[in-house]
Amino acid sequence: MRADTGFHPGELAVQRQAGVRNEAARLARMLDPAELSGGVARFLAERTFLALTGRDATGRLWTSPLAGPPGLLQVRSGHELAVHAGFAAGDPLSGIATGQKVGTSSVDFARQRRVRINGLLTVATEHVLVVEVEQAYGNCPQFIQPRLLEPDSAGQPAAGGDARRGTALEPDDIALIRSADAFFLGTANPDQGADASHRGGPPGFVRVDERGLWWPDYPGNNMFNSLGNLAVSPEAALLFPDFATGGALHLSGTARIEWGEAGRPGDDGHTGRVVRFQPEQVVAVHGLPLHEVAHRSYPHNPPVKS
Repeated sequence: MRADTGFHPGELAVQRQAGVRNEAARLARMLDPAELSGGVARFLAERTFLALTGRDATGRLWTSPLAGPPGLLQVRSGHELAVHAGFAAGDPLSGIATGQKVGTSSVDFARQRRVRINGLLTVATEHVLVVEVEQAYGNCPQFIQPRLLEPDSAGQPAAGGDARRGTALEPDDIALIRSADAFFLGTANPDQGADASHRGGPPGFVRVDERGLWWPDYPGNNMFNSLGNLAVSPEAALLFPDFATGGALHLSGTARIEWGEAGRPGDDGHTGRVVRFQPEQVVAVHGLPLHEVAHRSYPHNPPVKS
């Protein structure tokens, strides 16, 4: 279990710099050790998608998708979550080791609801993962693009082709990133474990230039779990799921917060914060057993500023 409660020093530092320390303090109890209550258990039982942040055999951080029909996520007890799915062939977390802290995020895209569950990975087989839960809390529905996803009939990752691995983005990768309206950000605190967080916005909100990727940080719940981790450790992992094709683009590298004048070019959220990411490893795979049936834009996306 997490040894302490409340916000860690990185989260507190970002909250102070953003000027929201008092607002965030009201939410500190959300980080206390939690049980998966009846309402959360029912929510998870209906989900078909989970993003998981963890480390590969070399210790590198990645964020990967797990998907399947309802029943994918099973609450075995108030402190144990089973994931009945395996990683797609070539996924960088295939063969993930137990005994490590992982972060997860389960999203109901259609109803714009999400729950983050963090804890210790105790079981990892080809078809089942088990997490001993340390934290579980909901996030606001902001910037979740409503989409209807249906699991493929098989309900298991397709074998697909060989994964493409490299150290630089290919043109297809850049096109996917620039058209994306959602991705998942994985971060980690050396003392308290990993985190997986949903990020959404209009297509084009994630930029690609000669220095890597960057995106504006939108207003949120003021907890700054992800940015707080980055204030302590720069390692980061990005996941861009392509629900139209069943593909997934995985990026692992480093990220940092850039503070500046609120409303400057690129600060679409008018927060004074953008996040810049430098990819070090790139993996592109296929085999996500979900397909998109319908999709529309979140009505309150900030416009993309040049």
